[in-house]
Amino acid sequence: MNKAFVCSVALSVTTALAAQERVWTLQECIDHALEHNIQLRKSQLTTATAAVSVKEAKAGLLPSLNANISQNVQYRPFQESATNFVNGGIASSAADKATWSGSYGVSASWTIWNGRQNTLNVKSNKISEQIAEQDFEMQTNSIQEQIANLYVQILYMKEALKVNRELLEHDSLVYARGERMLANGQISRSDLAQLKAQVSQGRYDVVNVESQISSAELSLKQLLELGPTERISIATIIPEDDLVMMLLPTTQDVYNAALTLRPEIRRSELSMEQAEIALKKAKGGYWPTISLNGSLGDSHISGSTRTWSQQLKYNFNMSIGLNVSIPIYDNRRVKSNVERATISQLTAEYDYLDAQKDLYNTVETYWLNATTNQHKYVAAKDNVESLGLSYENTQRQFQQGQKDITDLLDSRGRYLQAKQSLLQDKYTALLNQALLRFYMGNKLEI
Repeated sequence: MNKAFVCSVALSVTTALAAQERVWTLQECIDHALEHNIQLRKSQLTTATAAVSVKEAKAGLLPSLNANISQNVQYRPFQESATNFVNGGIASSAADKATWSGSYGVSASWTIWNGRQNTLNVKSNKISEQIAEQDFEMQTNSIQEQIANLYVQILYMKEALKVNRELLEHDSLVYARGERMLANGQISRSDLAQLKAQVSQGRYDVVNVESQISSAELSLKQLLELGPTERISIATIIPEDDLVMMLLPTTQDVYNAALTLRPEIRRSELSMEQAEIALKKAKGGYWPTISLNGSLGDSHISGSTRTWSQQLKYNFNMSIGLNVSIPIYDNRRVKSNVERATISQLTAEYDYLDAQKDLYNTVETYWLNATTNQHKYVAAKDNVESLGLSYENTQRQFQQGQKDITDLLDSRGRYLQAKQSLLQDKYTALLNQALLRFYMGNKLEI
C-alpha cells in the first residue's frame, strides 16, 4: 500500500479526533453560536426584510411611471364595403376583413399630498427595521443566557459526578468490609444485603448523572449547531471561594443600567413611537388627497389612407391633470382607523410598563438567587464538614458494632445531600452573578 496514502489517512483521522475532542470555553461556545445558530440567522433575515420595506416606502414618495404597448387585430368576416374610423385612422377596404391596430403610451402619477401618510409610512418602516434589530439583539441575549445556563449546569453535574463516584468507591469498600464482618458474625446477611443495595444505588446515581450530563451537552451542541458526530467537552472551571462570594452590585444599579441597555426596553420604546406614527397616519385620512397625472400616447391602424409614420405624427397626444380627492363620507372608515390607532397607542404604553416591570423582576430574581445562594454556600460548607466527620465516626462505630446499618446509611445519605447542596449553591450563585453583570452590559463570563 502507498505509504503516502497511509500517512494521509492517518493525518485525517488524527485531525478528526482532535476536532472531536476540542475543549470549549464559555466564550468560545457563545462566539460559535452567534455565528452559526439557525434561529439567529433567521432573525437576521427578518431584519433584512424590514430594510427592504424601508426602501419600498421611500420609493413611494416618488412618481410612478408606466409604459403601455398594445397590438390588436380585429376580424369582421361579413363586413361590407364601408369606411370606418379607428384610433384616429381611416379603414375603408372591404377586402381587408382583418384590421390591425397598435397603441403606445407612457403614463405617470405622483401623489403630492395625502395627509403626510407617505412620509409617515417611511418613518414607520424605519422604526420597524429598528424593532427587527432589537428582536435580533433579544434573540442573541437569549441564546447567550441559554448557553451560560447549560455550561454552568454541566460544570455542576461534573463535580456532582465526582462526588457520586467517590461515594460509590467508598460504598464498595464498605461492602467488602461487610463481607468480612459477616464471616466474623458481626453483621447479619440482611445488613450485608442493604450494603449491596447501597452499592447498586450508587452505580445508579453515577449513571443517572452521566445521563444528565449527556443530555445537557446535547442541548448545548444544538445551540452551537454542531453536527451529530461531533463531540463537545467544556473546559473545567474550579471556582475559588472569593469568586463565589464576590460583592454584588445593588438591584437598583443593575436595573438602572439595564433600562438603558436591554433591547426589550428599547423595543417597547420604539413600539410606542410607531404607535404614535400610526395614529398620525390614521388622522391623515381626514385630509384631501392631491395627485398629479400625466401621459403621452400614440396609435396606428392598418387600412388607413395615411402611412404609418403619418398616423404616428397626427395621432400623438399629451395630457396632464391635477386630481383632488376630498373625503366627505367614507362609512366611518377613517374614524374607525383613528380609534383603533388610539387603542394601539395605549396598548404600546402598557406594554412598555410591562417590559419595565418584567425587567425589574428578572434583575431582582437574579440578585436574590445570587445573594441567597452565597449565604447558603457558607452554611453548606460547614454542614459538609460536620456531616463528613459524622459519617466517618458512624463508619468506625458500625465496624465496632456500636451502630447498626440503618445509622450508617442514614449518615451516608445526609452527607451526600450536603455535598450536592454545596455544589448547587456554589454554581447557582456563580450563574446569577454572571447574569447580573451581563444585564449591566458586561460580557457573559463565569
